[in-house]
Amino acid sequence: MIYYTSICANYLPKAMALAESVKRHNPDAVFVLCLVEREVPAIARSFPHFDDVVLAKDAGWDNFDAFMFRHSIVEASTAVKPRFLQYLIERFANAEKFVYLDPDVLVYGEFTELRALLDEHSIVLAPHLLRPGNIDMEISSLAHGSYNLGFLAVRRSDNAHRFVSWWANRLFLFCYDDKARGIFTDQKWIDLAPCFFDVHVLKHHGYDFATWSLLGSDLRGTDGNYVVNGDPLRFIHFSGLDSGTIDKAIGWWLTDDNSACFKTLYAEYKALLEHHGQRELGRLPWSYNTYLDGSAIARNTRLLYRDPALWEQIPQPYAASDVQIAMAARVDVEVPAPLEGLNNLESRYPRAKHAPPTILDRLARSVVDIGFGATVTKALRKLAGA
Repeated sequence: MIYYTSICANYLPKAMALAESVKRHNPDAVFVLCLVEREVPAIARSFPHFDDVVLAKDAGWDNFDAFMFRHSIVEASTAVKPRFLQYLIERFANAEKFVYLDPDVLVYGEFTELRALLDEHSIVLAPHLLRPGNIDMEISSLAHGSYNLGFLAVRRSDNAHRFVSWWANRLFLFCYDDKARGIFTDQKWIDLAPCFFDVHVLKHHGYDFATWSLLGSDLRGTDGNYVVNGDPLRFIHFSGLDSGTIDKAIGWWLTDDNSACFKTLYAEYKALLEHHGQRELGRLPWSYNTYLDGSAIARNTRLLYRDPALWEQIPQPYAASDVQIAMAARVDVEVPAPLEGLNNLESRYPRAKHAPPTILDRLARSVVDIGFGATVTKALRKLAGA
């Protein structure tokens, strides 16, 4: 089977731990790293458990920079997943089975059940929850998606081809963290997959055991052989490590009776990340986080660039600037009065109330107060240091 994950460089230690564990328990695995960066760090290229490292931009995009510019770092690393899966299916023409795993996964056993399932089914998904009871996570699943896209498996087939194509098309336009509009990155879309395609829902406690699985769980074992709720443990998804959510969830949902084994494995996982250079590599900057001249990209500028009209108007956004993109966005507003145009943009890209003004807010206010031409002149003087 072909395994892959997609990351930015700061997640290299996690991806290294994942690849090592995949190879340990599934010896015939081929592991490919999708890296959402401009260049491949030497440490990634030389890591023995990566069979290949491919930059996301080299997986068959027409204008990758225009696509990347409109995403945050989290959105970006998920947005590339289906297109990269298409790339792998095309590249490994003799392979039949393909598995995606999030980088913060660690494998503890051979995927024997999954291999058998993929003989019968061409799309396999794992739900966040396998039983009712944790109302906090039930509500979270309503917002973030019923299925966890830290895991996905497909077998080469017409059904899987249609699914991946549909998913890739949707994420090309709408892979945003925009829960108010019913969108959560690549994941919420998959709630529709069982409606459109033949999908098997994997109800096995040992796959995708994660933070949201902790309440009432029974994880036990020794010497590398673990069982969770009666099923052999295949992998743990350590989602929420960086945010501190795992530590909180241990206090919320585990007791003295069922916490010892998970706490041990969690501590071992953190130590493994340190072994792979978490302290240094975890601080690596994202190469798509700035313009080519090194200046920061405002969040609101990325939001403005989600307007398809700008993709043709400014096809190389990283060579532009916040001011250039903001001015182009104003030109495209099809109303005569500046204030009406600004209100129209605000309705399309609302900001949280009481948020401090950004550079685009100040630019918009200046246009209203002194006019577009005077605002441009003022901005150019500032840029020139006048």
